[in-house]
Amino acid sequence: MAGVSDIAFRTVCRELGADLTFTEMVSAKGLSYANEKTRHLLDLAEGEQRVGVQLFGHEPETMASQACWVEDALGDALAYLDVNMGCPARKIVSKGDGSALMKDPGLAASIIAGIKAVTSCKVTAKFRRGWTIGEETAPEFAKILEQAGVDAVCVHGRFAEQLYRGKADWNVIARVKQGVTVPVVGNGDVTCAQDAVNMVDLTGCDAVMIARGAQGNPWIFEQTQAALDGKPLPPLPSSQERVEMARRHARLLNEREGRNLARMRKHASWYVSGMPGAAKARGLFNACTSLDDFEEVFDLLLTHDGQ
Repeated sequence: MAGVSDIAFRTVCRELGADLTFTEMVSAKGLSYANEKTRHLLDLAEGEQRVGVQLFGHEPETMASQACWVEDALGDALAYLDVNMGCPARKIVSKGDGSALMKDPGLAASIIAGIKAVTSCKVTAKFRRGWTIGEETAPEFAKILEQAGVDAVCVHGRFAEQLYRGKADWNVIARVKQGVTVPVVGNGDVTCAQDAVNMVDLTGCDAVMIARGAQGNPWIFEQTQAALDGKPLPPLPSSQERVEMARRHARLLNEREGRNLARMRKHASWYVSGMPGAAKARGLFNACTSLDDFEEVFDLLLTHDGQ
C-alpha cells in the first residue's frame, strides 16, 4: 500500500473498525541513510497507539540494524515488524527486494533470523503464492521462515509474476495454514465483508488482511467485524457520507502535508467511484492542489447527487 497507507488513511480505517493498521513500505536502506523522507513514513497519527511497520530490503545486516532502530524509535507503539517479501513492483524486485526474496529462501530466512536476534518485537513476513506463475512455493517457503523464527506469516494468493492480475487463489492460504504452527493471515481479493467470512471458512486462517478493498471504502472494516462476529451488517454509506468522509480524509492529509495534496487525488476518486458525476469529478480532482480545490469539487458532487 505504498503511497496509500499514510497517517490519514490509517486514521479513518482505525475509526471504522480496523484492528490493526500498517505503515507504507519503509526502505531499510533509506533508514540506514537517515533519510528524513523515509523516516517520515514512521510518524504516528494522533491517538495511534499501535501500528505495524512494513520493512523492505534484501541485505540481512541492514534489515537487522534498521529493525532495531525502528523498535527503539517506536517503542511500545510497534505491534509488528513485517518484512515485505510480497511486493511484485518492478522497481522493488529489480533490486532483490519484495517478492524477489521468494527466489532465495535461504536469504529470506537469514533476514528473519537476523532481525529476531537483535529485536524483541514480533516479526512477521508477507509473501505470495510463489514467484513464477504455476510454481507454488508458499507452503515450503512458510516452513523455512517458521524455522528461522518468524512469529506469523501473511499469504497473498497470487504469484509475483501475476502482479495484481487474475484472481487470488485462497487455497494456497489453507495449504500454508496446514503446514505451519505459527498464525497465518490471509490476503488477496477481500473486497467486502462476505469475502472475509468466505476466506476464513475456506482456509482456517487466523486473521484477514484487507488492502486495496479499503481504498475509498474504510467502512469495509466495520462491515467485516460484524460479519465475522455473526452480527447484522451496518448499512452501507450514502453518497453524502462518502463525500463527507472524503472531506475528512483530505483535511487530515492537509494537516500533515500542507499544500502538497496531490496524494488526495486518487483517494478522492476512490471515495466517489460509482456516484453520479464521478467521472467528471475525477477529471477535476486531477487538477486540485489545495484543500479548497477539493472542497469545491466535493460541493459540486453533492449538488449533482441531489438533482
